[in-house]
Amino acid sequence: MYGYEALHDGAAWLDLSHRAKIRVTGEDRLRLLHALSTNAVEGLRPGQGVRAFFLDAHGHILADSRIWVFDGYVLLDTEPETRQVVLDHLDKYIIMDDVALEDVTDTMAILAVEGPGALEAVEKTWGRVPDQSEYHAEYGVTTLIAASFTGQPGCWLAAGHAPKTEMIRRLEAAGVVRSSSQEAALLRVENAIPRHTEDFFDKTLPQESGRMDQVSVTKGCYLGQEIVERIRARGEVRRELTRIEIDASEPPAPGSPVLLAERVVGVLSSPVFSPRRGRCLGFSILRREAAHPGYTLQVGPYEARVSSAVS
Repeated sequence: MYGYEALHDGAAWLDLSHRAKIRVTGEDRLRLLHALSTNAVEGLRPGQGVRAFFLDAHGHILADSRIWVFDGYVLLDTEPETRQVVLDHLDKYIIMDDVALEDVTDTMAILAVEGPGALEAVEKTWGRVPDQSEYHAEYGVTTLIAASFTGQPGCWLAAGHAPKTEMIRRLEAAGVVRSSSQEAALLRVENAIPRHTEDFFDKTLPQESGRMDQVSVTKGCYLGQEIVERIRARGEVRRELTRIEIDASEPPAPGSPVLLAERVVGVLSSPVFSPRRGRCLGFSILRREAAHPGYTLQVGPYEARVSSAVS
């Protein structure tokens, strides 16, 4: 658990090179992405970026993406499971647009450097990390991006695969230790950071995900907006993604039913045992009547409760 402790108290690096990365070029690239995503993209300048969803026509989340604007192109980051989904979705709507898509997943490395000491270590080695969420700056062949996988302070380093070994060498020389994907997932759940395709899915609405910070309410029309605005106007959803605590020393299986008064109100996702909390944590998209902090729930033989909203 050395990487887990470093993420909590120092600095650790995590290889995120498997995440899907799509390069978008052409004169109409910002206009198209603006029309298909939930956040405001068209006015972004090189060095800026946003977090946004891509939705289907019924308002369901197809992909959770980071959108970074560079001089001459846009780089999209999304979950590995939605790599082809995003490529197919964008390609479907390129009709008369001057837009080209290139899958650069296999030629670009991304390392997350996270923990209380992460920014200091990176700044000593590369340069100042951008301090606005999802913004980025280029230092030679390496791009520093203000992003976090675990919810801890930190940033991501992006470069071609060839420099990855050198990036790791420089990080470890600065005292940054390696984190496993399991350790990073534990921090993610402790910090109430859900992951698309694992905690919310392609039938989830933005309001149900708790991530309305990724949805602009002023940008105008985009695919799926009619449904999103109808729900927002009514001010309620039937389900809500929450983080729950479970009084158990071993995580119940993913997909375990979550009950309120012997009635199934959700299923468990991303279950982990938190050494810092001395109990298990996980997520569940709960029916609205059950999604209240402090409510007593049941997961298998264990008592559970809603502990927080998601971030």
